[in-house]
Amino acid sequence: MLRKTLDNLPLSRPYLVATAIAVLIFYPTWIRLAEAWLEFEQVLAHGLATAVIFLGLLLIHPPSQASRQTQLKPYYLVGAALLVITTLLWGLLELVRIDTLAFLLLPAGLTATAWALLGLNRTLTFIPYVLLLSLSLPIWADMVPALVDLASVVVGTWVGWFGMTALIEGNSITLPYGRLLIADGCSGIRYFAISILLAMMMSILNDYRWRGWLITVLVAATLALIANWVRITILVVVAYETDMQSDMLTDHETMGWIVFGVFVLPALYFSPVRKRSEKAQDSAYKSSFNKAGIWAVIIAIALGPVALTIVQTSGAPATAWTLDLPNATPANNSNMPIPLDLPDTLKDQVWRTGGVWISLAQSQKTTNDEKLVPYLRPSFDHSLWQVQETYGSGLKRVRNILTRKQVVVGQWFQVGSYRAWSYKEAKLLQVLATLNGEKRFGLVTLQAECKRLDCNDLVNQLRHQMALVSDFLP
Repeated sequence: MLRKTLDNLPLSRPYLVATAIAVLIFYPTWIRLAEAWLEFEQVLAHGLATAVIFLGLLLIHPPSQASRQTQLKPYYLVGAALLVITTLLWGLLELVRIDTLAFLLLPAGLTATAWALLGLNRTLTFIPYVLLLSLSLPIWADMVPALVDLASVVVGTWVGWFGMTALIEGNSITLPYGRLLIADGCSGIRYFAISILLAMMMSILNDYRWRGWLITVLVAATLALIANWVRITILVVVAYETDMQSDMLTDHETMGWIVFGVFVLPALYFSPVRKRSEKAQDSAYKSSFNKAGIWAVIIAIALGPVALTIVQTSGAPATAWTLDLPNATPANNSNMPIPLDLPDTLKDQVWRTGGVWISLAQSQKTTNDEKLVPYLRPSFDHSLWQVQETYGSGLKRVRNILTRKQVVVGQWFQVGSYRAWSYKEAKLLQVLATLNGEKRFGLVTLQAECKRLDCNDLVNQLRHQMALVSDFLP
């Protein structure tokens, strides 16, 4: 292995250098990504291993230009322009700390760096490696809700086929002796990510073209999803047959990996293996880099990390928002119809007026490392409180699936002088707010418990109160 690595080093060196330069240009985001890898959270436990695999593949199985039948013009200037544009966009996202989009620009920046320095042909052979490295980005958490919903539909259908007595409500399965919840941990995101990682490794080692690469990844993703659905169904059957008394219900980690292995290991064993021929080990690459690409790298460093350091300055703190509502009395978050789960970074104030509970949780950006819009979990458990009806402008009616209590909730995000009705919209609006020098963020929540089946009167009451509260905010 060591001898093979040394033989391949001339082929690997240009891509390793391009990778190192891309890390240098976008180093603030790469540092945060490395910190996320070292936390080994469920959705990113494979991150560090993926980065090591990326470097290992470059050393033992570097991209081979000989595998391409057609040679394209290098278009160095196009790559140089793309690198500068990507750096400017990344700098803007880094300035306002939209981490998700900044992370997504890392593969684009790596590709643009390789294009500017090595040309289009060699970059096209490098893209599968970049896509594999992209699996280490913290984007998997955004897929969890969709995977949970999909698993709930499929497992609910399979449970019906077994003829078991079960009440299925969204991701909740109520059995005669208890209730099972298809929560985030049952999304199968780990199996999904690892299966795709294995498929990409096999595609790179076999030098698949795009068609074979896509088919392999799709098959791997499908097997991972089916394995997770089978795992959950097994748990439901075990819970039903043992009256919720089996130890497997609380400790099913090993069983999950066994089911995953039953599906994935045969696929790996029977997958085709294509050995790269000696002819494909094209060592005719030039080690030199294009001059236009070198100048583009210098400009990108000046417009990226250097300019970002100069622009980031902290101003004087702003005055916190206050609400002076008529006939409102101070209250506690714990006494609200649905207590809010808020991070410690938000200072929460609660009032009650005429049966309506009003919460204003706010924070202020004081340093460059802080985000204007902080990371927020869902403010209440959506698996327990399910949305029954939406009325627009942030208003919705939710119901507790256990107690059947209904609550009308109104909520919006105040980003400086901008208002957003969703968290994703708030993250985007912070770009405008940051450029305007605004530092305040607030989460406004109004709640009222329905005393009757008809909640229309409460909806109108909350609309009125939301209008009053908005008068005290910009």
